[in-house]
Amino acid sequence: QTTCNMLIRCSSTLHSKAAPAVMSQLQSEMPQSDHRPAAYDGPSYERILETRKNHLTPNLLAHFKKPLVIHAGHMQWLYDHEGRRYLDMFGGIVTVSVGHCHPKVNQALSEQMSRLWHTTNIYMHPKIHEYAERLTAKFPGKLKAVCFVNSGSEANDLAMLMARLHTGNQDILTFRNAYHGMSPYTMGLTAHSTWRYPLPGVNNGILHVMNPDPYQGIWGGSACRDSPVQTTRSCSCPPNECQAGVNYYNELEQTFKYSLPRGKVAAMFAESIQGVGGTVQFPKGYLKRAADLVHANGGLIVADEVQTGFGRTGDHFWGFEAHGYMPDIVTMAKGIGNGFPLAAVVTTPEIAASLGMALHFNTYGGNPMASAVGISVLDVIEEEQLQRNSLEVGTYFLNCLEELQQRYELIGDVRGKGLMIGVELVSDRETRAPLAAPHVLDIWEMCKDMGVLFGRGGLHGNRAQIDLKC
Repeated sequence: QTTCNMLIRCSSTLHSKAAPAVMSQLQSEMPQSDHRPAAYDGPSYERILETRKNHLTPNLLAHFKKPLVIHAGHMQWLYDHEGRRYLDMFGGIVTVSVGHCHPKVNQALSEQMSRLWHTTNIYMHPKIHEYAERLTAKFPGKLKAVCFVNSGSEANDLAMLMARLHTGNQDILTFRNAYHGMSPYTMGLTAHSTWRYPLPGVNNGILHVMNPDPYQGIWGGSACRDSPVQTTRSCSCPPNECQAGVNYYNELEQTFKYSLPRGKVAAMFAESIQGVGGTVQFPKGYLKRAADLVHANGGLIVADEVQTGFGRTGDHFWGFEAHGYMPDIVTMAKGIGNGFPLAAVVTTPEIAASLGMALHFNTYGGNPMASAVGISVLDVIEEEQLQRNSLEVGTYFLNCLEELQQRYELIGDVRGKGLMIGVELVSDRETRAPLAAPHVLDIWEMCKDMGVLFGRGGLHGNRAQIDLKC
């Protein structure tokens, strides 16, 4: 509630369509914290900047005009090298699912490290088997076979391989505005020009279909999304029917009719809510119909739960459950390990058997430390009822943001579920034109100066992202 009140109080001058965001005085009311991190004793700020410039690859872009040096974290808080405290509303890019340095997760990792750091899966160790049982118990139906890897890109990479091996087909569909990774294989799935290199073969067998975005897309309306907050676009749809969703599905059918070999599709990838694209939600019922179409053409449906999994959306443990369909493969990462390098692919035993066609191996996937962390994360989610917390706090926060939207023209759209929230900043509500980057960056900088950190997404970087759970 404090954060919501702070947002409302501090937004009083952020309503201009043309002028940059300006605040005469930065004000914030941060909750007190008894935690005091150890004093920073690392290299100087100047030395870090020099090392970053001379010894790290240039793709590691630092945020903010004066980049932060973060040296400590505790639950929802981060601390810079000068001891200043920040409210982390981005969770390490939707990764810190139960809180920075959660004591139970720390203890599980410490105990495992004192016993056994690593052995590959050429030997059996108990933790991976215990974790496989715990994780697959969270899935419905026949989704009971798991392969552990290290990152979301790697998980989606493996899902592509599984789908093509199992079906014998090549073509894979994904949505424009989707993000599924940056490995050479998954770069083809990712449909943002800003995330793609001009390499040959990246798009081999991959089609990007129209994104069913009820706010910025061709079709949209006032009741399309499974969200407490809807778009401001009007429609005349009857109850329980979304004409925008029907139109987007009809457009998808055209791709199957004219651009794909009939009955020879390998897979379709879908985020339950698009993350890097700016918390974009699809019309209700769309993914279920799309999954049926993919299955009818011999393909598999892959649910990318890298950002939406582990209860973040509140009403379900997995985002795909809210869409009412059963995926064939589910990929997950980020919140699975609360920041520890851990990811997984869960599928049916029949599809998993395709990996038996040749040797397939991952040196670190499911190692003792990763498995111990994964188990403890599941424990904390259950014991602290973090899925319920996501639903209750997220719904409250979305309603607060909707109040801001009604007061300030700058906010074109508020959307999301649970604690996966997006706010689209615009220069004109009627045209839904994105707010220019300099103005967005001004707001971003000022919020950082107030001690609040959040992310930016979308092609234009004008979509504020708030991703919490703890």
